[in-house]
Amino acid sequence: MSRLAICPGSFDPITNGHLDIIQRGAKIFDEVMVTVFNNQSKAPLFTVEERMDLIRDAVKDLPNVKVDSSDHLLMDYAKENHANVVIRGLRAVSDFEYEMQITSMNRKLNEDIETFFMITNNQYSFLSSSIVKEVAKYHADVSDLVPPAVEKSLKQKFS
Repeated sequence: MSRLAICPGSFDPITNGHLDIIQRGAKIFDEVMVTVFNNQSKAPLFTVEERMDLIRDAVKDLPNVKVDSSDHLLMDYAKENHANVVIRGLRAVSDFEYEMQITSMNRKLNEDIETFFMITNNQYSFLSSSIVKEVAKYHADVSDLVPPAVEKSLKQKFS
């Protein structure tokens, strides 16, 4: 049986922190589906299609990583795609508290799907898409925070 892991997020935009979690997950699971979920409580900078394209570019050298999007509940999406696991990255204790609530609800919705927490690489522990967008808005260098295609797209959005 193939082990499919879903790596969900809004990825607005994908950062090197996200990419680190995806790359490490790709070494553990047979297939990783990076899925853009449209979080309606956020006002995205990039469209879902733009985010998917940026992710595809960032993971193009990872043959077992695919990119998708969904407007459904994560547990419904995971069940529809026969996923066994959800991968979540943790940066700090505050992330754990939030992720624990989500994981508990997900477990209530579908106890057959496990959540796999990965601690972020220390060099990315401060990094979030929101911080990247804020810094890029002021034309600061984000080249070591995001993949090259994201850096280029941020420059275009904020030019």
